[in-house]
Parts: sequence; C-alpha cells; structure tokens
Amino acid sequence: MAAKTKETEQVDIEQLAIDTVRVLSADAVQKANSGHPGTPMALAPIGHVLWSQFMHYNPKNSHWANRDRFILSAGHACMFQYSFLYLTGYDLSLDDIKNFRQLHSKTAGHPEYGLCDGIEVTTGPLGQGFANGVGFAIAQKYLAARYNKPGFDIFNYKIYAICSDGDLMEGVASEAASLAGHLELGNIIYIYDDNHISIEGDTDITFNEDVAERFKSYGWHVQVVDDANDIKAVSNAINNAKVETSKPSLIKVRSHIAYGSPNKVDTAGAHGSPLGADEVKLVKEFFGFDPEKSFVVPDEVLKYYHDCGAKGAALEQKWNDLFAKYKEKFPELAAEYELFASGELPQGWADKLPVFDAAAGKMATRQASGKVLNAIADQLPTMIGGSADLAPSTDTNLKEYKSFTVENRDGRNFHFGIREHGMGSALNGMALTKGIIPFGATFLMFSEYMRPPIRLAAIMKIRPIFVYTHDSIGLGEDGTTHQPIEQLISLRSIPNTLVIRPADANETAHAWRVALEHKDGPVVLVFTRQGLPIIDQEKYTKASKLEKGAYILSDSKKDPDVILMATGSEVTLILQAQEKLKADGIDARVVSMPSWELFEKQSDSYKEKVFPKSCKKRLAVEAGSPLGWHKYVGDKGDIIAMHGFGESAPAEQLFEEFGFTVDNVVKKAKALLK
Repeated sequence: MAAKTKETEQVDIEQLAIDTVRVLSADAVQKANSGHPGTPMALAPIGHVLWSQFMHYNPKNSHWANRDRFILSAGHACMFQYSFLYLTGYDLSLDDIKNFRQLHSKTAGHPEYGLCDGIEVTTGPLGQGFANGVGFAIAQKYLAARYNKPGFDIFNYKIYAICSDGDLMEGVASEAASLAGHLELGNIIYIYDDNHISIEGDTDITFNEDVAERFKSYGWHVQVVDDANDIKAVSNAINNAKVETSKPSLIKVRSHIAYGSPNKVDTAGAHGSPLGADEVKLVKEFFGFDPEKSFVVPDEVLKYYHDCGAKGAALEQKWNDLFAKYKEKFPELAAEYELFASGELPQGWADKLPVFDAAAGKMATRQASGKVLNAIADQLPTMIGGSADLAPSTDTNLKEYKSFTVENRDGRNFHFGIREHGMGSALNGMALTKGIIPFGATFLMFSEYMRPPIRLAAIMKIRPIFVYTHDSIGLGEDGTTHQPIEQLISLRSIPNTLVIRPADANETAHAWRVALEHKDGPVVLVFTRQGLPIIDQEKYTKASKLEKGAYILSDSKKDPDVILMATGSEVTLILQAQEKLKADGIDARVVSMPSWELFEKQSDSYKEKVFPKSCKKRLAVEAGSPLGWHKYVGDKGDIIAMHGFGESAPAEQLFEEFGFTVDNVVKKAKALLK
C-alpha cells in the first residue's frame, strides 16, 4: 500500500470534517425529536468551503466591523450553521448543540439574532434572509463610499447566503433579487441549494421554472455546480463570484437532501422531521462513524476547524492596524464612524429640530416630517432611506443629497420601487449594520405588505424606522382600498414595536427625536395626508411631552368632569370640543396620546396623574379601529372610532359622515355625563 501524502491526508481530514457536520446535525435533530436534518447533511461540503477557505470572520469577536456576513436564509437548516459556529470556535459548546430546540437554548429552532454568537440575522420565514442580505449589501456599499479612501479599503466585506427552493418561491425574494440586480450589488454571493424537495414532496409539483435564466434576467451573475459534494467545483464558483464585482452572484448547486441516509436521501421524509434512530445509525455506518455513539467530534476535526477560525484573529488584527492608521490620517471620519457604530448620536443634534409656529396655518404631519428630516440630515450622515415609489407623497426625500445608484454609492435617497415587502426586509439588513440608521416609507395601508420584516425586527429588537403616511379616512377620495382602519391596532399589537401617531407638526418633530433615540425595536411613525392646525406651543403643553406617550395637552381649572383623549388628526377635534364644553359649564381634560407603548412605560403615579381613577367619564377619539381603547376609557367611557370601512369622498365629508366632528365629540361627552 502506498504511503499517504500530505495531499491525501488533507483530503482525508476535509472529508472527515464534512462528514462530522453531517452526523452531528443528524444527532442533534434526532435528540430534539424535531428539526430538519436533510439540508445540513447535503450542504456540509458547502459550509466547509465557506468556513475553511473563503469567509473572513473571527470567532473571538463576532462583531468585527469588516467581517463577511453569512445569512442562512433557509433557516430551517439551522443545525448546519450551529455546527460550523461550534466547530470554528464561537461561543457555542457541544452541550449547546445537544440542547438544540430546547427551552432557553442558544440553538433555537431557527437561527436567532442575539441568542447565539455569530448569527447575523434571525431567519425562518422563507425569503426574509435573502432580502435581508440585499440590505446588508446596500449598507456595505454606503459605508465604503463614505469612509473608504485610497489605500484604506476599510469596508470591503462580502454578503454570503444560502437559500433554498422555498426562499425563491416566496415573492419577497423576487422583489429583493430585482432590486439587487438593478443596483448591481456585486458584494452579494448567494448559494442556491437546488435539492428538488419541499415538505409536500418533489418540487416539480409546484416549481419547475428555470431559476438560472430568471436570475440572469434580473441582472445577476449565475453559475451552476452539478454536485454539492464536488468541493473543488464549489470553490471555483465562489472564486468566480468574488471576481465578478459588478453583479450579484447566484451559484446554483445541485444537492441531495439527507445525503448519506440510505432510506431518506432525496425524500421529503428528511425535510422537517428527524431521520429516526435506526436511520441515524445507518447514516453513521455510511460515513464510518460508530453507530452506537452520538455527538462524536474527532479531535483532529475540532482542531482543523479551530485553526480555520483562528485565522480570523489575524485578519481582524490586520484590519485594526489599518483602521488605526486611518484614524491618524482621517480623524474626523473615523470618529464619526465610531460614534454612529456605537449607537449614539452627535451632541446637540436635536437642536436642529424645527419648531413650528401656530400662525403658519395648516400643515400635514407628512409634510412636517419631511421638514424635520431635511433639518437634521446634515447632523446624521448615516441616516439613509427612501420609499416604495412614493417619495413625493410620503415627503421622505433628503433634498440636499443624491440618490443611491450604481454611480452614486454615497447617495442617501433610496428608490425601493413598488416593493414594500422587499423594502422592509432590506431595511432590517441595513439596521443590523452598525452605524446605519435606515428608514423606509409608504402609505399606512401598505404596511400590510411588510408584516414579516416588522415582526422580525421586533423579535431582534433592532431599530429600522418605518414611515407610514395617509393614516386614515382623511386621505379622502382614494377610498376604502387605501383608507387604513385596522392597521394602527394591529401594529400596536406587535411586541417590542413603538408606534407613534403625532397630532401636529411639533409632535412630529419630537416623534422623530424619540424614534432616533430609541434602541430596542422597530419604530412606526404614522402621519397624515391632510393638513392639520399647528397646536400653539405657548397656549398648550409643549410637544416635547410626546416622549411620555400620553400627556395632558390642555387641562380644566378644577378636577375634570370628563377626559377626552385622541391621537393624530383627532387631537384638534377634542381641543375644540373642550372649548365648547367649557362654554356649557363642563370641565374637560384633553389628553394627546401619540404612543400607547411609551405611555405604558411610565410610572404608575404618572399614569394616575393623566388618567385619575376618580374620573371615570372618558372619551377616546381615533379614526381607526376601536380595539384597544377600552383599556383607557374603562367601562364608564366611550369611543368614537371606525366600525367598518371608509368611502370615496373628500376628507371633510368623510370625517362628518363617520362622526369625527366637534359637535359629535361634545354630544358623546355630554351623553357620558348623563
């Protein structure tokens, strides 16, 4: 027998390393009696190539600024990612692997940001990770355009992802792929796991399109690898993708789900359920492992992957040295990046917030929002965003700045196109990039297209800012299809989500202040289409009190007979109703309540001050669903709200038709007092 050469020893250790991932994944899913073993087994060679040859990462500092980002869009295959994170030396133990899918485990059922070191984004709902990656890529291009200088390539990282047939069936992937191709995001390298299997069986029952041609039509660079086990072909394809910098890359790789499982390979039985104890033993025999032992990681494999991970420390140190020299040569830019990457804002930035004069007449809160954005833009250079083809309507254009295009990577105005779902998911990727403050806008009605990214942002506790205008029947003639009714309460129902609906221009300015200072979840800003009176800051409580969520805007001289509360455009109604009630000898307190979430964070004593238990006559007014207001009005109160859909008519007629008038507020208040 010929002696082994170093080359054959390398092949042997690589194959053992790949097979270890396969068996480890099968063991973890089997122990949990839940999960998806098939894809980790099929794609272990892909992961091996990525973590051992290509990706720049440092397991000892998973937040290194110039690391490559890896996204497992096929989040159901999370044991694939957990295995490589453990093996390469992240803060993840073999016991964590054994605790897969158990209560309070780091290794959750889908990879979750914040639970496990090295997870860049929470994935699971298919298509989301794919679209998040486009946001990550946009953010990298912007950072590079702003901060890179000749000789100082500070930000040049790549966005790697693995996506599945299911990802590519979801519409959001099409939106994101179209946008990425249009923007020529050559920093994207996606590997498409073409395994032909979904839960219901062979994908031929639903999905037989030519994916390669589809992505070519989007403007992507597309390659095909016939066998996931051919690590040389996979490596060559990734090399080609790195060379192609003017187009995003898709590498279509044919794999066999549950490769190594004699009875489950290429079947739906390996998608979403354990292989079974007997089948796992057969898998181990196939790969040369002891079928009676579980969670076996050979010492040489652990050393091999730890050595791969250790290379990242040297890469980061090289980058740290470069950044230190950068700081010497470009101290202002370096300081700016470090400030925004820390999550802080420049001192005095809020001094730029405009103050609006009541004598100026009516102003829609969407218009006030636009004025606020443009007033503070120069103070916040990493605040970037745009709209889903509605910038003129949502008033989100930063007038002194260019658009983000292929030619202008430093542009701050984004044109997401009519791709609301893709926009929301891209914003999440941008928000997960330290230093970037992203916002995106559309009509409130079309928040319906964005529920998955809003919910995922809330789960991750990250802070994209979702700007929604045309907030009620007040948008007028567009009618029922565009007039939001149930959207406010449904957004308020999402945990960790801050919803703010300001009453006028000055509350709008402070809504932006609160949004930008907020840290623990997405912010939803809700603005009117129609003009609203600017509330006199000298006569009434100042709008800075918006930070309390609810505040006494105008009080009675003695204990109130009735408390009137409202949000948004309806606050003006209750202020006017207060005057009419006063003329009739009725003392009313007016409470502006722009944010339920902010109010719920206040002390019990503050809540009692605003809504004293002694005053049970309370009337809430909001041009949306009445759901949720019962908590604040109690069983002795009432609500003026929408109990159906709107109509097509001018806004003034609609408000009168549905009872949002001063006279009706007065009538309802008096009825309560009787």
